[in-house]
Amino acid sequence: MTRSNPLTPYAYPNLRSLHPKTELEVRSCKTHPISFLERERDMANGVEGPMNNGWTMFSDEEVKEISGFKRGGDVHVEVTCGCTSHRYGDAVGTLRVFMSGDLKISCECTPGCHEDKLSPAAFEKHSGRETSRKWKNNVWVIVDGEKVPLSKTALLKYYNKSLSSGSLRSQAGRVCHRDEFLRCTECNKHRRFRLRTKEECRSYHDSSLNANWNCSDMPYDKTTCDDDEERASRRVYRGCARSPTCRGCTSCVCFGCAICRFSDCSCQTCMDFTINSKA
Repeated sequence: MTRSNPLTPYAYPNLRSLHPKTELEVRSCKTHPISFLERERDMANGVEGPMNNGWTMFSDEEVKEISGFKRGGDVHVEVTCGCTSHRYGDAVGTLRVFMSGDLKISCECTPGCHEDKLSPAAFEKHSGRETSRKWKNNVWVIVDGEKVPLSKTALLKYYNKSLSSGSLRSQAGRVCHRDEFLRCTECNKHRRFRLRTKEECRSYHDSSLNANWNCSDMPYDKTTCDDDEERASRRVYRGCARSPTCRGCTSCVCFGCAICRFSDCSCQTCMDFTINSKA
């Protein structure tokens, strides 16, 4: 079967009136050679083509003035972002926004920085921002030449939707795991671990098995014992989708799933889960 040639608005002058959102798709055919009819067929069959994901996440109106915005053939878009420290200046990075609601930042604060896949909160802290823990307001993008907080753009719509719909569920059907804390064996301070992805769960799992764990062992934040401990009034917020100050419920407390248990781990908890899941 031979693919049809990419559509152009000149070859099909009535195409825009039949499909109001087709103008962007027609332009994108120059880099993604897939015909409109093939895309319609794939959508009908539930198949995501290169324009049925990252290309359609945001409308032109939502991102028209955002600097460094890039659409892609994957289930995410990229945009230049940054965070300002009064002491160190601007730290710049690349924010990836996924349709699942995940937000990941690759830091480019210095040529030798290798921090990748940072959460916005971790990027905020990495930048040296003095008033941290408000990443929605402190992490910015450039809109029409001005620094604009993420909270005032459309870039958080998938993140907010994932929170409101409870789509951050594990494969076992439970809501996302709540945050956990470990106490440093040297300074006795509590440090927070986010457990939203399998990688984050593995980091907490391995750290919790380390009897001599200390602040310098934090997997994704460069933390030392000299850093301030999170206030007790903040530690009550642990990410439960049902109640922000939940002390533990069936929505946020997991007793074992494919996200927080690991077949290559030799601890008794993981071994029992692996054996039981195969039974």
